[in-house]
Amino acid sequence: MSSLQKDLEEVKVLLEKATRKRVRDALTAEKSKIETEIKNKMQQKSQKKAELLDNEKPAAVVAPITTGYTVKISNYGWDQSDKFVKIYITLTGVHQVPTENVQVHFTERSFDLLVKNLNGKSYSMIVNNLLKPISVEGSSKKVKTDTVLILCRKKVENTRWDYLTQVEKECKEKEKPSYDTETDPSEGLMNVLKKIYEDGDDDMKRTINKAWVESREKQAKGDTEF
Repeated sequence: MSSLQKDLEEVKVLLEKATRKRVRDALTAEKSKIETEIKNKMQQKSQKKAELLDNEKPAAVVAPITTGYTVKISNYGWDQSDKFVKIYITLTGVHQVPTENVQVHFTERSFDLLVKNLNGKSYSMIVNNLLKPISVEGSSKKVKTDTVLILCRKKVENTRWDYLTQVEKECKEKEKPSYDTETDPSEGLMNVLKKIYEDGDDDMKRTINKAWVESREKQAKGDTEF
């Protein structure tokens, strides 16, 4: 029993024994005061208990607005029909995310794909400088099992795309030999040697010069053996 409750019990006992009005009024006022204090103490305890219970509750799990990080997509495949260039991107579980999490934006010569919150990550793919113009209105996307299919509508139908982008075309063309394979093979070989000579260092140039002189001397003697 708390000290306030003890005081209250004692005041009650005194109040029962008191006979004079002034004493009884004083004791009654004291009794009311103690009861009010006890009531306030009880309310404070209840409030603290409720607060403690609230603090013990697990915090509500709020989904993060942004995901951990964005992964750049570099692996894809593509093919074409008379009307469309089709790009295939494999992403495990992409068919399970909400439709609005898969976004594709098209321009006449580019597209960018963003897949948000797939297994805690975002995935993006940006392709600029498409080989030829596409129709923005006619282009679209499809989400299939573990795959995003991007459909770029060709602005000019029935035209063949040898490459997906202009950059890819330029890179491939640089890799081609500088001579024409349909010309005389010996002329093609000469062009190759010429290119090696121009790009080579002094040792390489001396080696080619020596081989060239020896070859000419053999030809002059009618010796065709090498």
